[in-house]
Amino acid sequence: MTAAAIPRGFDVAAARAHLQKRDRKLARWMQRIGPIEHDFAARFDPVDALARSIIHQQLSGKVVRVIEARVEALMPRRGRITPSGIEALDDASLRGAGISGNKLAALRDLAAKSRAGIVPTQARLDRMGDEELIERLTQVRGIGRWTVEMLLMFRLGRPDVLPVDDLGVRKGAQIVHGFDAMPAPRALREFGERWAPYRTLAGLYLWRVVEAASAPKVPAKRAR
Repeated sequence: MTAAAIPRGFDVAAARAHLQKRDRKLARWMQRIGPIEHDFAARFDPVDALARSIIHQQLSGKVVRVIEARVEALMPRRGRITPSGIEALDDASLRGAGISGNKLAALRDLAAKSRAGIVPTQARLDRMGDEELIERLTQVRGIGRWTVEMLLMFRLGRPDVLPVDDLGVRKGAQIVHGFDAMPAPRALREFGERWAPYRTLAGLYLWRVVEAASAPKVPAKRAR
């Protein structure tokens, strides 16, 4: 029997209410930051999404956008990175676009794993559990647990994912609860049980907490 598709996204209002009830300190930050909304309905191709994750590793800003655009331009279907597109290019072409040796090997492996059926189709993705997807996709060179967690959170809208290895999430937890240091991943995993089954939204807020805490304060205007 084919597994039923797992709905994308979750009831954000219910998630907010749950987090505010279970964690009063986080609730105060949530009130300060305001609602967080995200569109989980957008369709995407798994190979394209993972290829972009590989390209973005250890890069940011204008540089990664330029490299990404160069790779897109080399694809038969511009704007989408596909296994056939990767396979059709020689190493020199990808290196010329700015792809490093390690990332080139990762893209080649991604194409091969897609051909072998290890990387699921989009329809199959929606029928696989979180841990099953993590186990499957981390078989691809250059794809770690964190990368798959980002896909689960932002692309598939799974409600209960907490990326405990993420420095931003750990820093956010430290700020909210006044810890002396960032909690270790294992400690944060245990601590974060209070946010289940909506740990995804908790993680989104913890990232925002770090941004809000580091934002420069605007001095209040004095009345004349």
